[in-house]
Amino acid sequence: MAQASSEERYQLITRRLQEVLGGESIKALLDQGKTPKCYWGTAPTGRPHVGYFVPLTKIADFLRAGVEVKVLLADVHAFLDNMKAPLELVTHRTKYYKFVLLAVFESLGIPTSRLIFVEGSSYQLTKEYNLDNYRLCATVTEHDAKKAGAEVVKQVESPLLSGLLYPGLQALDEQYLDVDFQFGGVDQRKIFTFSELYLPRLGYAKRAHLMNAMVPGLAGGKMSSSDPDSKIDFLDPADAVRRKIKKAFCEEGNVADNGVLAFVDAVLIPISELRLERAAGRTGADPDEGAGADEQKPFASAGAPAGTVFSVHRDDKYGGPMHFATSAALRDAFAAREVHPKDLKAAVAEALVDLLAPIRRRFEESAEWQAVADLAYPAPEKKKKKKVYHPPPPGKGKNAKAADGAADGAVADKTE
Repeated sequence: MAQASSEERYQLITRRLQEVLGGESIKALLDQGKTPKCYWGTAPTGRPHVGYFVPLTKIADFLRAGVEVKVLLADVHAFLDNMKAPLELVTHRTKYYKFVLLAVFESLGIPTSRLIFVEGSSYQLTKEYNLDNYRLCATVTEHDAKKAGAEVVKQVESPLLSGLLYPGLQALDEQYLDVDFQFGGVDQRKIFTFSELYLPRLGYAKRAHLMNAMVPGLAGGKMSSSDPDSKIDFLDPADAVRRKIKKAFCEEGNVADNGVLAFVDAVLIPISELRLERAAGRTGADPDEGAGADEQKPFASAGAPAGTVFSVHRDDKYGGPMHFATSAALRDAFAAREVHPKDLKAAVAEALVDLLAPIRRRFEESAEWQAVADLAYPAPEKKKKKKVYHPPPPGKGKNAKAADGAADGAVADKTE
């Protein structure tokens, strides 16, 4: 984005975010003409779902603004998070996540050559990192560690010590990845403020933190990899996608608690806007954006007005198709009951099927990815039922013969 001002670059970096902490430090770097560096991390535990579209789409904005982006595959964190991923599976799941992320980035037209992938274990097992971890442990209270991980680390009645280490390691990652800001979901806010408090106590710089909103699950609540009914996997076939969307909670006129409407706002419309900007040549410092992408059109039906970011098909007897240029317009129409839940679900399902098609095709064409998937998420073994001997009731089966023999003997004794 050579012609863009530092303010324009900052607006691009921070648009569509729910919250920004320490944005002044990013502005200062931009004003000095420096290249901001950031990282986004994910722990390879359960299969990644379509909620990941939110941060991955946002990364396109960072690249357009000339930000250096690192993607952390946090394998050590995955093991520490209440044993969600047993150690023997972590390596396979890390490979699986990289396959998925690369496929999603390519399908969105985000050039992977501009991204730096890092595995946490490549530096988190070094002497220097561990010494800093011990220094942090000598400073952090149990209360602060538990509070910081409350929204991210699984909470149990008797927590493992590993869960208390998790926030501190994530804070140290900012220093060892040498970044200026960390990007993540708003559910990580407590870890971010923890980092802002404790890194300076080790003599390290305080980083900025950027947060995207969380995508609600299809049934309400948080979209989670551990709840198959709340999410759609990147590799779900078309029929599974349609079935899950059809079952999703989408009450007529309800815009406050509506996972389907929220998905349009958080995922589909931003991707449509990304494609429209790309078609207009507004890719800033990322001239390679769009290369390799299968689809460049917004989620708008044929004949939609210019600038449409989402279309909902309706029968002519109900007024015909509706076209929306903003999320707010769709939200208002749904609140006014001008858009029926059935029509909205159908439009979302078809858009999502189109969005996932190139990702699934890459999976089907890669024998290596398929082999890794089998190792990362092996089918659960069927427990064989143990045969338990239940003796027949008296007078039945073998007992009947034994009883008859005893009776015959008793009769013989009496006749003698």
